[in-house]
Amino acid sequence: MSATVLLEGVRDCPSPNQDARPPGCTVDLLVIHNMSLPPGEFGGNWIDALFQNRLDPRAHPYFASIAQMRVSAHLLVRRDGSRVQYVPLERRAWHAGVSSFRGRSACNDFSVGIELEGTDDIAFTDAQYLSLVGVTRQILALYPAITPERIVGHSDIAPGRKTDPGSAFDWARYRRMLADA
Repeated sequence: MSATVLLEGVRDCPSPNQDARPPGCTVDLLVIHNMSLPPGEFGGNWIDALFQNRLDPRAHPYFASIAQMRVSAHLLVRRDGSRVQYVPLERRAWHAGVSSFRGRSACNDFSVGIELEGTDDIAFTDAQYLSLVGVTRQILALYPAITPERIVGHSDIAPGRKTDPGSAFDWARYRRMLADA
């Protein structure tokens, strides 16, 4: 698979915060996150700026604490359902941090990370669920080792450190929509 392949229906917004996966690594985990910048606010290009290392620390008081972070995700699903791809799926995005899944650490090595524009406690939109299901289906077609049991939240791989996608994410709805073909 070429390192330049993008999913269908995404806006390409390349992040420098990526690198090669370890040789022979099988991608077999999908991690769902949430984020908003500034916290609790939606819209704008702040997430793009963070993932591209160009977030202005003077633009908002919160940004001073995160502007130097070097992070990324493979994809972002915005509130309106539009999608942004920052890292080609076959490359390692820097989304999981210190993490472990079923005794295997360094989840960035073997996972795909999707950010939903949102917070732990504000309901996600219908457009986001539809869009997330669409990109999930594309990812599952590319990586058949990702089974339903291997689709998790950031909180599942970094318990005690992370809480996303949070209580507002309706896992039952997402899984039901994903199962309906």
